[in-house]
Amino acid sequence: MQYEDFYRQSIEQPEQFWAEQARLIHWDTPPQQILDQSNLPFRRWFVGGTTNLCYNAVDRHLADRAEQLALVAISSETDVTREFTYRELYWEVNAFAAVLRSLGVGKGDRVVIYLPNMAEAVFAMLACARIGAIHSVVFGGFAAHNLALRIDDAQPKLLIAADAGMRGGKVIPYKPLVDAALNEASAPPPQVLIVDRGLDPQMTRVAGRDFDYAELRRAHEGVEVPVIWLESNEPSYLLYTSGTTGKPKGVQRDVGGYAVAMALSIRTVFDIAPGQAMFSTSDVGWAVGHSYNVYGPLIGGATSLLYEGMPTRPDPGIWWQLCERYGVRTMFSSPTAIRVLKKQDESWLKKYDLSNLKWLFLAGEPLDEPTAQWITDALGVPVIDNYWQTETGWPAITLMPGLELKAVKFGSPGLPAPGYKMKVIDENTGKEVPAGTKGVLVLQPPLPPGCLSTIWRDDDRYVHSYFSHFRELLYSSLDWAIRDEDGYTFILGRTDDVINVAGHRLGTREIEEAVASHPAVAEAAVVGVRDELKGQVPIVFATLKQDAGVGAGAMALAMQQRVVEQLGGVAKPSRVYVVNALPKTRSGKLLRRSLQALAEQRDPGDLSTLDDPGALDDIRRALELGPDLGS
Repeated sequence: MQYEDFYRQSIEQPEQFWAEQARLIHWDTPPQQILDQSNLPFRRWFVGGTTNLCYNAVDRHLADRAEQLALVAISSETDVTREFTYRELYWEVNAFAAVLRSLGVGKGDRVVIYLPNMAEAVFAMLACARIGAIHSVVFGGFAAHNLALRIDDAQPKLLIAADAGMRGGKVIPYKPLVDAALNEASAPPPQVLIVDRGLDPQMTRVAGRDFDYAELRRAHEGVEVPVIWLESNEPSYLLYTSGTTGKPKGVQRDVGGYAVAMALSIRTVFDIAPGQAMFSTSDVGWAVGHSYNVYGPLIGGATSLLYEGMPTRPDPGIWWQLCERYGVRTMFSSPTAIRVLKKQDESWLKKYDLSNLKWLFLAGEPLDEPTAQWITDALGVPVIDNYWQTETGWPAITLMPGLELKAVKFGSPGLPAPGYKMKVIDENTGKEVPAGTKGVLVLQPPLPPGCLSTIWRDDDRYVHSYFSHFRELLYSSLDWAIRDEDGYTFILGRTDDVINVAGHRLGTREIEEAVASHPAVAEAAVVGVRDELKGQVPIVFATLKQDAGVGAGAMALAMQQRVVEQLGGVAKPSRVYVVNALPKTRSGKLLRRSLQALAEQRDPGDLSTLDDPGALDDIRRALELGPDLGS
């Protein structure tokens, strides 16, 4: 089928279209109603149908592909590779589910998972899905404060953590971060399950609270745990994402709609059929990791590669070596990773047999044309940018080689995916803008299956965050965009105060709060600026209290350390400037866009409302002199 016909049917006949796609998964009870949109912007897909993500990802494949590889967990940090067939995955997930039940976890309970890219992270997610528990995976690079915020919002019955992760050959102890987070949290879980990798011999345990997974697993070896069938719209998992306020948003995903979106996208977007291999380099703590390391490939009956490590360790050919070894058909990575590899000798790309590799997908941040052109030429395969958000759960704008490959246009992720009814509108009038004109990218409800159903326990925030920006009821992506005459969309950047660092979304407000928590800081402003490698990096402008009594250099270092302590290394400011004043309007609004423009050597725009012109001069002088601290 041609893309245009496929997409048109999804928009013009959504119930007929999605009823057909629903056949791609197993239902214990068939849906009674395909779409309920009686309470927009909320909607319910496949109403009355009961299914289970774990059953669709594991159990249903046992009849046809029990001995096929399902999961390959590779760590170039520990130099360990573990392979699991679908049969072996079934038993591992059942054992983990039995352990969860022995700790009192049941349907509707939340489980926070704080694990690196290791096989047990996949087992834990699928085990939660099996028994109807709601998992919330937290990226292992987040600091204790960030973990505590997510714990307090989810209020989990159990936290699962590793003793440590590794990065660049360096051990990163997790357990001290977990202990600190539980001490800070107001609603800490009563139990912690430790997956001990033997990386941290100094790890301590709290008696009566901390349990060893290996020990409990031995006690539940061979136990089969029955699947809990869930109504399609019950929550499957929570995934927290940064917003414009300090409190992260718990994106809530459903069960049935997500399963159908995964089954559809793994075939039509990523062109993966049962028995083929997909290699996503994402961390399980991100949306891509959930969808295309775990649920998508497994629901599709494919082999999924899960990788812990850096793209250059032990050498810059490691990813291509894995592609050759497992016959990878589709690879999914990020522009930042490719820019890292671009700095290496290109001969590493020619060293391995990549004849099975058909597609390289890149997402998470804007893909610049030089990087796209370089990797396209180097690999000799189509490089497909795609655009989506934690909230959408799967690509919203992409090309679909599994259906029909349209022309690649460098700089654009492509065309709308099925079910995404989108337009680009004027931020002031709310009216659609002509082709080639900058505007805000919006989606018309109902959102398609797979997208978030709400914000965890906060329907009002769901409506306010996404649907209150315009007079018409529209989902705002909070991204600037342009659409060309052919319908291709080009993403231009955020309209709000969220920045994208190597594919990691960070709220500038979160970083500002961490900086301002230092007692000597009077006020702070954080902006994201362009960076050749990471896309964007955070920089800090801060004023000090009169009695700070500390030099600018020492204070800049202290501010940077405060951010790392509270938010983790991923949020580490690239540069810190200590200034006398921050530019504000007469009404007191901080001019972050002007700060960002000056830092990027651009025109700061209309400054007619500036309260103190001297503040801007102070910023210019600071930029000319250089930062008080640069990473």
